[in-house]
Amino acid sequence: MVAVSAPYVAGFLAFREVPFLVEAVQRVQQEEPRLKPQVLLVDGNGLLHHRGFGVACHLGVLTDLPCIGVAKNLLQVDGLARDELHREQIRSLQRGGDTFPLTGTSGNVLGMALRSCNSSKPLYISVGHRVCLETAVRLVQSCCRYRIPEPIRQATSVMLMLIQRSWKRSFPGAVSLAQTAVLLLWAFPRYCTPQGTAGSGTAGSQLTLDRGSIFGSRCVHQ
Repeated sequence: MVAVSAPYVAGFLAFREVPFLVEAVQRVQQEEPRLKPQVLLVDGNGLLHHRGFGVACHLGVLTDLPCIGVAKNLLQVDGLARDELHREQIRSLQRGGDTFPLTGTSGNVLGMALRSCNSSKPLYISVGHRVCLETAVRLVQSCCRYRIPEPIRQATSVMLMLIQRSWKRSFPGAVSLAQTAVLLLWAFPRYCTPQGTAGSGTAGSQLTLDRGSIFGSRCVHQ
């Protein structure tokens, strides 16, 4: 269990979450050295960032491990926009594995849009640290049974399970899937307050290991 003291500031997410991710990686390396991760998948961006250095870059540099940013939504930087041209490019992705580059007005390729499976919504892959964009896309695609790569999807599943468990302790009774939205609205303000001052919980981050030694990061609560 960890306490968050840094406020959320758009574009500076790494300063709020990365310290706990680094601690989690170090703990795994100390307690289970045979499980040293070969690459980290981060629910966020790498070079595809306002300052060219997102959470995936930050985590990769501090751990010196290959790191990949995997975002579900396009971060509109360097002229990239969710406009008609972008929607037309998305429609051109016909099957899983299809991609198109995210080229900014600067001429730099900041990432790649990837149709990971049959979902019409692409993922936005960007380099974090010690990995090229081509390899990053290939690794993410190889981890996808559904739209979201399994390390991140499993970490998200654990997060929701822990939130539900906390909800049930505070409000006895069954929690249905239909109540998930209400559950999240209740849980995030309660847990994401600096030092947990708004409630008994605190916010934290955890890495989830899959069998291929690939980690996924997601803010979870313990």
